[in-house]
Amino acid sequence: MSHNPKNSKPAWLQNYVDSPEKQQKLYRRTLLIVVMSQIFGGAGLAAGITVGALLAQEMLGTDSYAGIPAALLTFGSAGAALLIGRVSQRFGRRIGLAGGFLTGGIGAVGVIVSAITSNILLLFASLLVYGAGSASNLQARYAGVDLAKPTQRATAVSIAMVSTTFGAVAGPNLVDVMGRFAISIGVPALAGPFILGAAAFLLAGLVLLFFLRPDPLIVANALADRQVIDKSDPVEKQSSNLAMNKRGIVVGATIMVLTQIVMTAIMTMTPVYMKHHGHGLREVGMVIGFHIGAMYLPSLITGILVDKVGRTAMAIASGATLLSAGLLAGSAPSNSMLLLIVALSLLGLGWNFGLISGTALIVDSTHPSTRAKTQGAVDVLIALAGASGGALSGMVVAQTSYAGLSFAGAILSLLLIPVVIWSRSNQKIKEIS
Repeated sequence: MSHNPKNSKPAWLQNYVDSPEKQQKLYRRTLLIVVMSQIFGGAGLAAGITVGALLAQEMLGTDSYAGIPAALLTFGSAGAALLIGRVSQRFGRRIGLAGGFLTGGIGAVGVIVSAITSNILLLFASLLVYGAGSASNLQARYAGVDLAKPTQRATAVSIAMVSTTFGAVAGPNLVDVMGRFAISIGVPALAGPFILGAAAFLLAGLVLLFFLRPDPLIVANALADRQVIDKSDPVEKQSSNLAMNKRGIVVGATIMVLTQIVMTAIMTMTPVYMKHHGHGLREVGMVIGFHIGAMYLPSLITGILVDKVGRTAMAIASGATLLSAGLLAGSAPSNSMLLLIVALSLLGLGWNFGLISGTALIVDSTHPSTRAKTQGAVDVLIALAGASGGALSGMVVAQTSYAGLSFAGAILSLLLIPVVIWSRSNQKIKEIS
């Protein structure tokens, strides 16, 4: 054991480093706390997705900018992802993630006030702040992975994500109920889901703030330090591993960015498209509920498949599923609820495959000492991709149609296949050399 002062650790932390049993116990406890926070976080996330575009359409009186709320939410999520990643790296997951959720709750309150006062500038500013909750909701998946073994990583991600389903599916289906509740207290109906969102994000933040102890990233860092001290790798091998890690980060990030653009663009304009063709809030909530359910509910199976079948195979499956979703959404009759539900479910499933396989690649390719910061930077790219998809979706539909947007998304999803082929060919070259 080195006598460098930097390697000295508090007694409680050294106890975890020395005890594999304590590590596994903390791993299970961390997953439980993440699950609890994600149930609330999912409900908060779903509120903005479901009615954000409709609220802006009502306040602005035009469809051309209906994608702006999703863009603002995701721009806010991008900035928050960077901050959450850096804060988590320095102070641990607990402070970073709880801070993001609590900030998102404050943003939801701002949206409600903007709807009451018809203040469009406050709406836009509040949606930016609200995005912090979305960033925490997404980054919480990493907290469950910090102490996971390599063969458990995708499964750990999936457990965190599947727990989001409970809140995320309930959220859109409570749109009608929350709308009526909002009216009963003198608040515009479309602000109702944000009442739910505010409460959900604040609760998620409080769960993490009070219960995510000891912090999994701090323990993971200590374990990594121990491995470095115990293991003497040649410099050449370390350089080789670093190059492979960079490639893994690039591929994982690209997979998640492409799936985010396609999913966000089509999802953002679906409620507006449905409203134009005579569907009410209840029907919109049902379709988006199925969509969000497909984004998260299959996660347990997806995680097992990503760990067993492989990251690249599931990334290809993501591209194929998103292609099917775009083609079906573009060709489905506007009055067919069934086909819209199937199309949006496939859209969510394709995103699920891409996010879990991409996340596993990022975790495989990072060291705990830089992991949270790197994950935050990658999530910035994901959020910006979503912002671009959301902002451009309304303009694309205004210039072409919902079908045109859906077909464009289908074509874009095909780019996943050459990215994966490139990564596999590079891996094979490396193995030969």
